[in-house]
Amino acid sequence: MFDELFQIIEERKREKPEGSYTAQLMASGENLILRKIGEETLEVLFASKDEGQQRLIEESADLIYHLWVLLSYKAISLAQVKDELALRHKGRE
Repeated sequence: MFDELFQIIEERKREKPEGSYTAQLMASGENLILRKIGEETLEVLFASKDEGQQRLIEESADLIYHLWVLLSYKAISLAQVKDELALRHKGRE
């Protein structure tokens, strides 16, 4: 599902379909995307502390989505992030 979601984000970035939240974020620019990541980060923290597991799951999904919008906006692929994680893992062996 992660790769599929990232591909959808990339498609919305390219095709800019009317009514697409992702396309709206991309058109609004980096500052709005960063603000959304900040908001979602706080919501993850609050959910973890006081709102239960289901809320934490929901807010985590929102944070991941907005982070991936930023990556796409900056032309960074999910594969590049995976490669970085793999390098870090190898460095610990």
